[in-house]
Amino acid sequence: MSVRTASIFRKTSETQIEVSINLDCAPGSNVVQTIDVSTGIGFLDHMYTALAKHGGMSLTMKCRGDLFIDDHHTADMSIIFLNFWLIDSAIALGTAFKQALGEVRGIRRYGTGFAPLDEALSRAVIDICSRPYCVTDLGLKREKIGDLSTEMIPHIFYSFAIASGVTLHVDVLRGENDHHRSESAFKALALAIRQAIERTGSNDVPSTKGVL
Repeated sequence: MSVRTASIFRKTSETQIEVSINLDCAPGSNVVQTIDVSTGIGFLDHMYTALAKHGGMSLTMKCRGDLFIDDHHTADMSIIFLNFWLIDSAIALGTAFKQALGEVRGIRRYGTGFAPLDEALSRAVIDICSRPYCVTDLGLKREKIGDLSTEMIPHIFYSFAIASGVTLHVDVLRGENDHHRSESAFKALALAIRQAIERTGSNDVPSTKGVL
């Protein structure tokens, strides 16, 4: 079976992002897993790294651009720029994922993941179905985790879902620490993805319609 890989380059007026992904690096695949993520935002790097590691994927992501706006820009403009940066990284990741996966054929299609982190517990459910939709309930209360605005985390999940063409539900079921809640959510998504993209050994389209 061919290895499912993709590399994309996404450039906007605000950002320049390069992403390479290999979906077939789970234990037992005989493919060395390589993860190298540099977005300029430490906590986001940590989340994407956890997503790749537990999803059984190799991931290289490099983001370039000015995270810090010149002094003559307002604080509001700085926040808007950073938000574009975050969303662009998720769009690039989702686009690369979709390209690497190719035609939705010979995979499980559905995936569910539960991931704890200390007191936090999250659930993610994914349907690789070409029906992009996203619902999240993360219950985050802090303004920021490191340099990452918590209000942007749902947008990251949403942008990934829309770009990759999946239906995605992510819920944090319990937890007091926002770092733990966020990280368990990303890890739950990783486990759901890993299950959904697992090859079945057939070449069937996993749909009664015969096409996805």
